[in-house]
Amino acid sequence: MAPLPTPTKEGGDPTQPGNPQSPDGLRAGLKNRHLSMIAIGGVIGAGLFVGSGSGIAAAGPAILLSYALVGAMVVLVMRMLGEMAAAQPTSGSFSAYADRALGRWAGFSIGWLYWFFWVVVLAVEATAGAVILEGWVPAVPQWAWALIVMVVLTASNLASVASYGEFEFWFAGIKVVAIGAFVVIGLLAVFGVLPGSHNAGAGFSHLTDTGGFLPKGPGAILTGVLLVVFSFMGSEIVTLAAGESADPRGAVSKATNSVIWRIAIFYLGSIFVVLTLVPWNDKSIEKDGSYVAALNSIGLPHAGDIMNVIVLTAVLSCLNSGLYTASRMAFSLGRRKDAPVAFARINKRGVPQVAILSSVLFGFLAVWFNYQWPDTVFQFLLNSSGAVALFVWLVICCTQLRMRGIILRENPDKLVVRMWLFPYLTWATIVMIVFVLVYMLTDDSGRDQVLLSLLVAAIVVAVALVRDHRRRQNGGAPGAGAAGSALAVDERPGGGEGTGRKSGLQPVAEQEGHKAG
Repeated sequence: MAPLPTPTKEGGDPTQPGNPQSPDGLRAGLKNRHLSMIAIGGVIGAGLFVGSGSGIAAAGPAILLSYALVGAMVVLVMRMLGEMAAAQPTSGSFSAYADRALGRWAGFSIGWLYWFFWVVVLAVEATAGAVILEGWVPAVPQWAWALIVMVVLTASNLASVASYGEFEFWFAGIKVVAIGAFVVIGLLAVFGVLPGSHNAGAGFSHLTDTGGFLPKGPGAILTGVLLVVFSFMGSEIVTLAAGESADPRGAVSKATNSVIWRIAIFYLGSIFVVLTLVPWNDKSIEKDGSYVAALNSIGLPHAGDIMNVIVLTAVLSCLNSGLYTASRMAFSLGRRKDAPVAFARINKRGVPQVAILSSVLFGFLAVWFNYQWPDTVFQFLLNSSGAVALFVWLVICCTQLRMRGIILRENPDKLVVRMWLFPYLTWATIVMIVFVLVYMLTDDSGRDQVLLSLLVAAIVVAVALVRDHRRRQNGGAPGAGAAGSALAVDERPGGGEGTGRKSGLQPVAEQEGHKAG
């Protein structure tokens, strides 16, 4: 029989009305509109606005195929993750599923690598935001702006999960409206029907009139893949956030089913508009940025200032979500005793305060490295986390191969989202990701990222294996049945962890997990 939910002094009793609590002890404070916008905005990173110009310069119009290939890969990975998350929403998401399906070492390793990736992203985005803000208010030094934005967003995350959701709702909303307006206005200009437009309205001719659709050959498509793949990181955030909502299963299902049109409109749609408004080899694409170049071609006044506002919004959104994601992964690791137990403590507002402060502390440290040793220490951090996105996607694929059988055997009614053509598309996605990693080794700019990321991953995996070995020596179970590593199924409408009927997804020592929380 599954143990009863353990009320805590700080988190309250999840069984009591008026005191909503997520299945792993966090406050269920995210509303449907928050999750909807997190799901929509999660695929729109700052990299789309600031990094697309280099991709266009490297591949020409064929960059559309690069975006389509990576987009297809992300759609398949999200479908796999959605299958597992809809069956078992939890704050640890793919790390908890890897723990269950592949072993403690896998959950430990990918959880810490993912946390490492996001704390480095905090430094990158804080610096990028500081550059824009310093341009507007030069009297405040860049380091002070970085500190200010980090402090403000840390405070919002510490206040409550609802504060994070509200910030992200508006940040993501601005991004979505901006890109939607860009696509509509751009298409009107492409066909020469936008009043007052300075663009020639050449239709689709720019896709082929400068060296053809493949001006740099078919190989440039793969080069473009390397340049755009990391701008898609963040799609999986909704599966972590869903655990802090009233209906996590419904939220995950909606996010998974809508990922195709989100990528089609926001990535392929907006890049298509850029390529039809401006010739791919126009110098302004790299100099000013692809979106600014497109807006300038229309004759929109203050295009650069408008885009700076949008990019700053994307940066703040990424910072906000990065801090949330890193802290929830640290919380999950602490709850499974793969991190200090203090990470799993929840304050009276229902947030993991220690996990948040620890994550932001390392983010501040990385910002300091960026100002002190940008070309050595910080560059090492960037490169050593560069391929983590691909590692995460690869682990999600391998985990889903095992989890499908576990769910079918133990809780078939929870399989409300299914991966298409299983297992063939799962294996095809694995091959695709491995191919990208191998191809990066042949690329001068990608080789360091793969090698250093592999080095860091090897160190983390070695630590995980040593921990498992020590558990065996101490008489503990090293695999999926270890304390808090497996997943329980909740019978509430949204599903969840820790309060439901006994099943094969129930942790052997769940009581210890509750004590940690």
